[in-house]
Amino acid sequence: MTLYQAAEYSRVLEILQRIPSGQEPGPKVIRYGIRSHLKLGKPEEAWKLYVKLVANNRPDEPELLREIARNVIVTRVRDSQEHIRIAAYTALADMGASDTLPILEDGLLDSSALVRARAAEAIGRSGMAGRSSALKRALRDEAPGVRIAAINALSDAKVTDILDQLTEIARIDEGPESIFALAGLYKLGRTDVLTDISNAVTLPDPEVRMAALGTLGRLRRPASLSILSQAIYDPHPSVRAFAAGALGEFGSTEGIAPLTHALSDENPRVRSVAASGIGRLGAAEGRSVVQTLLRDPDEHVRISAVEALLRLGDASAILNATDLARHPDPSVRAGTAYALAAATTPNALTILERLLRDQQPLPRLMAARALGKSQLKSLILPLKTGLQDSDPTVRIASAGSLIHVLSRKDKQGSAR
Repeated sequence: MTLYQAAEYSRVLEILQRIPSGQEPGPKVIRYGIRSHLKLGKPEEAWKLYVKLVANNRPDEPELLREIARNVIVTRVRDSQEHIRIAAYTALADMGASDTLPILEDGLLDSSALVRARAAEAIGRSGMAGRSSALKRALRDEAPGVRIAAINALSDAKVTDILDQLTEIARIDEGPESIFALAGLYKLGRTDVLTDISNAVTLPDPEVRMAALGTLGRLRRPASLSILSQAIYDPHPSVRAFAAGALGEFGSTEGIAPLTHALSDENPRVRSVAASGIGRLGAAEGRSVVQTLLRDPDEHVRISAVEALLRLGDASAILNATDLARHPDPSVRAGTAYALAAATTPNALTILERLLRDQQPLPRLMAARALGKSQLKSLILPLKTGLQDSDPTVRIASAGSLIHVLSRKDKQGSAR
């Protein structure tokens, strides 16, 4: 204890290592060892001690488990491999924790544009966008994706001193960025720009049309519903898919009719997004039209149908999920894992646990993420298994999901 309080973490661990084999240290000593490993940025070593702490069916220690999980994520934000840094910042964005602001601002300086965009998004979700001068500087980032993420985060936080910059971007840019700038202006009180966003749905550039449709779906203005419904007939399949997604996000049951039309689209991506959209609307009448897609020739369309039916309370779709979870293509197994986040029946957990042990990392990664979004019970044990995965991105995803599950348990406990 004295050494730990003096920040002599290495010496704490030396004492632990000198304990003779067969002579187990007490729980207090183990806890100091765990926290010393965490202070030294070694969550994997901390985990090995944690396993000893809760051996012989001793109960979990949520706060300590949360510390380990958080450390699994934050120690990877400067990893040499880009995809691992992206995974870490994605997990931080999902966490939305305000105490990670210095780490997130550091991510805005990363060499990877994808990492910088994730960091900007994470600052927005943390609720700290208004306090971040680094995020304002990201409005001048060389990568459009980073600038757009910064625009979204700052305008969602109602940071009014970016109005002039947004006005300039909307005036000069001719691509999707101008649409996000207009959306930012709308959030900051310029309701007149809604007309410009609506008119952009007819512009020649399909990427601009997609950005406009996505924005209208998120803004949820009643006058936009007819525009989104009409865009289901756009000649470009990617635009039709965006229209279907926007109708699902819009949240009105009046979107069921155009989405039902999109279920018979020649493009599988459009059918897939339309099925998901109907599921998100939550209207029971959507079941019958989505069920036909369980026989679709495209596996990913069938996955979306399963997800939609699970959202609509059709537990029988678990049978279809079971078959898809055994598909030889790992991307199909991965998609199935993510769809099962919408399940409420206990047998879904059995499938997710099996996918968390898949031979390929992608299904394991999606299973770990799905467990964090799931409302099923008994999620801590499989996520603890995920913390020991051989792939660092799976460990990061498991850690992020574990933090979500522990936070939900905290809220449920305080509600009682």
